Amino acid sequence: MGLFNTRLKTENKTQVPVWFMRQAGRYHSHYQNIKKDSDFMSMCKNPQLAHDITMGPIEDFNFDAAILFSDLLFPLEHLNLGLSYHSGPPSLERHLTNENIFSLLKPKSDAKNFYNFQGEAIKLLKKSLPPHVSMLGFVGAPFTLYTYATEGSHSGGLIESKKGLYNGRFNKFCEFLIPTVLEEMFVQARAGADAICLFDTAGGELCLKDYQEFIVPRLKELLETFKKSHPETKIVYYSKMTHLDYLRSIAHLPIDVLGVDWRMNLASALKEFGDRFYIQGNIDPVWLHLPWSDLEKNLAQFFNHLKKENVPMNKWICGLGHGVLQKTPEENVRKTIEYIHQNFLY
Repeated sequence: MGLFNTRLKTENKTQVPVWFMRQAGRYHSHYQNIKKDSDFMSMCKNPQLAHDITMGPIEDFNFDAAILFSDLLFPLEHLNLGLSYHSGPPSLERHLTNENIFSLLKPKSDAKNFYNFQGEAIKLLKKSLPPHVSMLGFVGAPFTLYTYATEGSHSGGLIESKKGLYNGRFNKFCEFLIPTVLEEMFVQARAGADAICLFDTAGGELCLKDYQEFIVPRLKELLETFKKSHPETKIVYYSKMTHLDYLRSIAHLPIDVLGVDWRMNLASALKEFGDRFYIQGNIDPVWLHLPWSDLEKNLAQFFNHLKKENVPMNKWICGLGHGVLQKTPEENVRKTIEYIHQNFLY
């Protein structure tokens, strides 16, 4: 797996591997060409289309990992919350603010069968990917999925979501949510995913005390149960807007890679946690919108700072601090990956 134990060499030095969240998406002409004849739900649920979209950035930009083209909200569809993409952004027919919602949370079908489309896409991808390219599946973390189920998004004050930590709504929802997310992870792992990413984009919206009290126990439950069945499958946990104290709170969990956003001091994270985890991050996605001369200068300074800090480069996976933004110039993505492969060496 290129991210971990089979990193590529250049001139007797080892390349820092790189992949981006949302590397297969709206900015990419390959994706847009497929989208012209399909809709988002079909692209996710048709294994061949998901395969083709996932392979696009591998073939075009030479990333070191492929991440399954799918969506993290499918557990909410499975739980009968009425997920739809008809208006463009995802929407739900039902939310957790409905007093009777828990009587309506009835899985639409057997979870193993429900998520089969993801497993079939991963099987196709495993046949297509070069041996050094890692295959990544992904799911939403409990709190992030809960905020969508409550608010319809994970932006704004999240007042109802945070109140639900204290009135029991979050823990009650997790009784329904964690079994379906676990099965989604099992399906991806059985199909051959080398690692599964757990995306917690709403996690940093919580104060440290609430994160430690409410979120960490549910992460522990989910990840320990998964690792009992699939100890060889690596777990990537990405959290947005968190800092080192949050990472210290989860340092005891069976996580293999900690993904961090651009607000984090990457050198500090590598120095403190590099003996236990790989660290992924954390280029600001907006840099990819800059003129190449500015972007190239920033990339050079970014890497030189890490070298001066003498961080454990063998535990670093380069990436963005979040996903590739819409309208990111394709040529900047191409040049960035090429620059990283040629210059981020140790």
